[in-house]
Amino acid sequence: MPAYVSRPAIELPPHKVTTEEICADITARHPGHPRLGAWLRTVRNVGVTTRYFTQALESPYVSGRTSLEERNRQAFADGVDLAAQAARHALDATRLAPSDIDCIVTSHTVGWALPHLDIHLIERLGLRPDVRRLAFGSLGCIGGAHALAMAADQVAARPASRVLVVVAEPLSTIYHHTDTSTEAMIYKGLFGDSGGACIVTGEPLGPGLRIDDSWHYHLPHSRDRYWGRLDADGFHFDSTRAALTAPADAMPALTTWLASQPDHQEPGFILAHAGGPAILNTITGHLGFDREDLRHSWDSLAETGNLGGISVLDVLRRTHDTPPADGDRGLMLAYGPGFTTSALTGTWTE
Repeated sequence: MPAYVSRPAIELPPHKVTTEEICADITARHPGHPRLGAWLRTVRNVGVTTRYFTQALESPYVSGRTSLEERNRQAFADGVDLAAQAARHALDATRLAPSDIDCIVTSHTVGWALPHLDIHLIERLGLRPDVRRLAFGSLGCIGGAHALAMAADQVAARPASRVLVVVAEPLSTIYHHTDTSTEAMIYKGLFGDSGGACIVTGEPLGPGLRIDDSWHYHLPHSRDRYWGRLDADGFHFDSTRAALTAPADAMPALTTWLASQPDHQEPGFILAHAGGPAILNTITGHLGFDREDLRHSWDSLAETGNLGGISVLDVLRRTHDTPPADGDRGLMLAYGPGFTTSALTGTWTE
């Protein structure tokens, strides 16, 4: 049974941070470092002009030194706030009450707590105590696409269900001046904070994407390409140079799955995770799309940075402003740590 996705609501936090402000912060923290020039060129080349942080750039939770406990506590609290605000907007836009929701699917990678985001949202939003829960805590950048796929599976099993999908990632918590690797500098410039939410149902609540099928893939022997770690300063992302080729390495499996689809049609539009220039260029080079086809992904990257699991939701929101034709087939595609891929095929419906 197909599942229909409402227009996502995206919540951006209040602190707008430019790339030049980040470059100035790095310069002030590492004056005279022999690699400073290379670091600044790296930050300026990640494709991001502005991003939004839950805390100010100069706060101790971003540029300062705080303990793991303090940084984690603040990140989780900020994530819950972003998630709750986005969820309320999604409910209001579809004219649904919290009591109408039968299932909640959440994804939240940075900022740990027990109970996790799902329980906090049940209480914060006033969802029913018998609401079903699917809570994911380590999906990273595939969180949005994966959560939508799980929501569609819920609708297929229980066609009358109304499923609330909520993703929150306060990714500025990985901003540390203790890391001086090239990868750490890339992530300083790349990521932004946000929350995103939408409703998935068996009947459309308005124009938008109908999910027809989903696919999940782990690239074999790829755990060393992109991962997270904790130390006394907090949460960090790490990667190797092999991470740059991972999207291309996973592409043959993706194209094989696409070719196996019933009534196979080449996708006419794409909702691509704005993970960075390398990811978007790989998609362009392998799937027959051009830069204009990925304009919403490029714009999302430039204006808000890589939003992690919220990225594909933001691209879908932007697509509503210049929608495909009714009946056009499309592809949603996201990559995450592992190295993992989540993809959805769907149809635009008016």
